[in-house]
Amino acid sequence: MSAPAPVTVSQGHPQRWLILGVICLAQLTVVLDNTVLNVAIPSLTRELGAATSDIQWMINAYSLVQSGLLLSAGSAADRYGRKKMLIAGLTLFGAGSLTAGLADSTGQLIAARAGMGVGGALLLTTTLAVVMQIFAPEEHAKAIGIWAAVNALGFACGPLLGGFMLDHFWWGAIFLINLPVAAIGLVAAITLVPESKNPRGDRPDLLGALLSTIGMASLVFAIISGPDHGWTSGRVLVPAAVAVMVLAGFAYWESRIPFPMLDLHFFRNQRFTGAIAGAVLITFGMGGSLFLLTQHMQFVLGYGPLEAGVRTAPLALAIVALNFSGLAAKGAAKLGNPAAIGLGMALMAGGLISIAMFASGGYAGTLLGLLLIGAGAAIANPAMAHAIMSSIPPEKAGIGAGINGTVAEFGQGLGVAVLGAVLSSRFAALIPVAAVSLPGALAEAGSAEEKARITDAYSSGLETSLLVGAVAVLLGGLVAAALLRRAERAESA
Repeated sequence: MSAPAPVTVSQGHPQRWLILGVICLAQLTVVLDNTVLNVAIPSLTRELGAATSDIQWMINAYSLVQSGLLLSAGSAADRYGRKKMLIAGLTLFGAGSLTAGLADSTGQLIAARAGMGVGGALLLTTTLAVVMQIFAPEEHAKAIGIWAAVNALGFACGPLLGGFMLDHFWWGAIFLINLPVAAIGLVAAITLVPESKNPRGDRPDLLGALLSTIGMASLVFAIISGPDHGWTSGRVLVPAAVAVMVLAGFAYWESRIPFPMLDLHFFRNQRFTGAIAGAVLITFGMGGSLFLLTQHMQFVLGYGPLEAGVRTAPLALAIVALNFSGLAAKGAAKLGNPAAIGLGMALMAGGLISIAMFASGGYAGTLLGLLLIGAGAAIANPAMAHAIMSSIPPEKAGIGAGINGTVAEFGQGLGVAVLGAVLSSRFAALIPVAAVSLPGALAEAGSAEEKARITDAYSSGLETSLLVGAVAVLLGGLVAAALLRRAERAESA
């Protein structure tokens, strides 16, 4: 059987925009599933009798499996074919969604979510890798911008779609809605998407895949366990120690073998390391801050989950508008990647400062902040993804996409953990009560004045944490821009 004909990169695939639509549809299902479950938590608690630990595992099973497998999924796509892995990802994601929708116990739902995480890892890596293969280099920035905008669209639509489905159907419908999307994606992927893979077909790095999966899953588990169990608890320290040892072993192994899954020489490229540093800090600031902001809207301002989702939607809509219109890509092309990333992250830092200063005074300051964050992310995110992917040989596009996804998952988890810890420590310092959370403190409050003092303390903690996030994002922009600028000068010398 002959190898599939390679796509002519210089011209791009003749149906590349239609294929991009298919890819974005597959991507949308994965992103939606990251957010849609949150609004179903009360229903799951009531109808399945789920305990708090069950709910945590329903959410975390998906993210743990997905983040742990991103590098391995990208490597498999490069070796065995990106189209094959895209089809496999859609199939697994659809099967997991069907099982989750029909689950009648918490154990079944947790297992189904883990299966969906496997499919999600394959989809997140293959979609971006295929984009790099079917578009000409001069179109990469715009195509990646649209791909990135779909992530924002899913973030905005997840709570809204989940709320609508729960108002009209039972909780399982939020998973079954994935089935027609997965079916359409499967048919389109089979008929439209061209096959591409590493023509060298490097030997499979099975030990590297195992070590990266264990190491990343352990690291993410430690990060997500910290806020609830304490950063010095065994539940955090043990997996953190495992992560450090296993990832160190992974790095040593990858540096010794002739066909590594992750070529550590990539990190000698200043453009690559600059984009990685920026990507970690941009997701650190944005992911952590938005997680805290949604709690502030519900607990302090009194919005319901659906109302909070509507009020955070302008951030995602700004990203969608700027990326789908091509304005962000055109602006980044004129500025160049270093300046675009610096400008984008400066806008995001300004947005976080606006929310920190004005969130307690009403929605106007929050809206301004959300729009600034959205505009900054629309400029900086695609530029950083493009910098990462363009620093890696085309035949390694899958592993490049895996690195991009892993960085985003790590940065977001770290942002939620660290900024949450900043808020909690500030809140605890201002409120001398035994309660460890805002709802618990409000439940113990004996008067309206005490409740007001508690919400003021929470708002103060939010302000501090958002300012920390703003500093992280701004520093990330400066570091990334400087490294990328230095790399450009070195390449032109």
